[in-house]
Amino acid sequence: MGGCVSTSSKSTCSSRSNGDAFSPSCWDIGFFGQKRTKRTFSDHVIALQHLPSIPNRIFMNGKSRTSCIFTQQGRKGINQDAMIVWEDFMSEDAIFCGIFDGHGPHGHLVARKVRDALPLKLLSFLHSQRSRENGSSKTCFGGNVNKLDGDPEKDGSAEDKQNSLWREAFLKSYKAMDKELRSHPNLDCFCSGSTAVTLVKQGSNLFMGYIGDSRAIMGSKDSSDSMVAVQLTVDLKPDLPREAERIKRCKGRVFALQDEPEVPRVWLPFDDAPGLAMARAFGDFCLKEYGVISIPEFSHRILTDKDQFIVLASDGVWDVLSNEEVVDIVSSAPTRSSAARILVDSAAREWKLKYPTSKMDDCAVICLFLDGKMDSESDYEEQCFSSATLQSNHSGNAAESDDGQKSEPSLQRNFTVRSSEESENYGRLPFELEGNGEVAMGEDQNWSGLEGVTRVNSLVQLPRFSEERPSA
Repeated sequence: MGGCVSTSSKSTCSSRSNGDAFSPSCWDIGFFGQKRTKRTFSDHVIALQHLPSIPNRIFMNGKSRTSCIFTQQGRKGINQDAMIVWEDFMSEDAIFCGIFDGHGPHGHLVARKVRDALPLKLLSFLHSQRSRENGSSKTCFGGNVNKLDGDPEKDGSAEDKQNSLWREAFLKSYKAMDKELRSHPNLDCFCSGSTAVTLVKQGSNLFMGYIGDSRAIMGSKDSSDSMVAVQLTVDLKPDLPREAERIKRCKGRVFALQDEPEVPRVWLPFDDAPGLAMARAFGDFCLKEYGVISIPEFSHRILTDKDQFIVLASDGVWDVLSNEEVVDIVSSAPTRSSAARILVDSAAREWKLKYPTSKMDDCAVICLFLDGKMDSESDYEEQCFSSATLQSNHSGNAAESDDGQKSEPSLQRNFTVRSSEESENYGRLPFELEGNGEVAMGEDQNWSGLEGVTRVNSLVQLPRFSEERPSA
């Protein structure tokens, strides 16, 4: 439900994404003054402290070698959506993509923090796993499962090991991210949080981890060569059977308000607050003892030549456009570079038509083209799609600060209530609840999710209590 587009990082290194050679000065900044002719996996880990100087990492409106990204502020205030595409993530053929939708009074800061820190944590865990393993780890992280040679049983074993390592990396990085938010000295996440839908494409392998209700789909060609939509993630809403069971077992409550029966929410056991419209999220520590978790769903998919592109988007898009409509819009865009912008524009028009009395939600989109091709720069400029133009016309955000910083069923709307038959097999992670630390409420009591129609807010209201609030 929120996010950000940064205008603060405009270094030559971070803004260039066309695969050209980078100047030596970029490497001096990014790797502690050591000039390298070729980046290694360890170099990326060393460079984590210098995000602005990491090449092929984009997080504001624009394009990369293989993707385009775009976000537009809604009508609720600051844009709380954040996004990132990081090419050459852990190897030359690896790409990291993520959409993060913040909610609550500090949701924009949570989304930005997760956008910056989560990929680094994933990279760090992958690096440590690779270091611990012997030669077999090179197969697990460097090769493609579908290209393994040998007998099928050994191939299956290698694939299982690969999936296990990637699953562990996603689980650990998400857990570490939430732990960092809980203890962050300058960021109050008691009643603020963020979704996350993240993927790593390495060769023909696609690894995904996600929480909340942001969504990823894929445009693919069927046997008759027609474009179809394949949903890659599940919107983790509180009414999903297993999610609801966990929340109720932890004494949380799940119900929808009378004026929005299609939006199930999570409530405290003893107060009609805060009304969180998702079952998993980063932050939201007021609900972490009552069934809301940050444990991601994980999936692995082997891509084929039929698969054309992947779209990641926040729920501002899915609330008004179906999977099929999104695939049609992206596949019919005049240029690939304009696909994300056109999709956001289409969602904005649908908001006005379908919910004229509601406040439009923020929208963020990543379009990743799986053949690795993009438009020429001239095509890009003809679409008036330069980063500077987009920032001035659409983002509406000030410079950022890190402080205080098998296919699932297709759904027609992000808030659609699924039947039990559709939902009972949506996930396979074991139940686990995060730690039970206490976080104090922030001073900002003026924020309210009740402005406008609550359908477009992740939180209905702030809790009216804090266990750590000093007595008068």
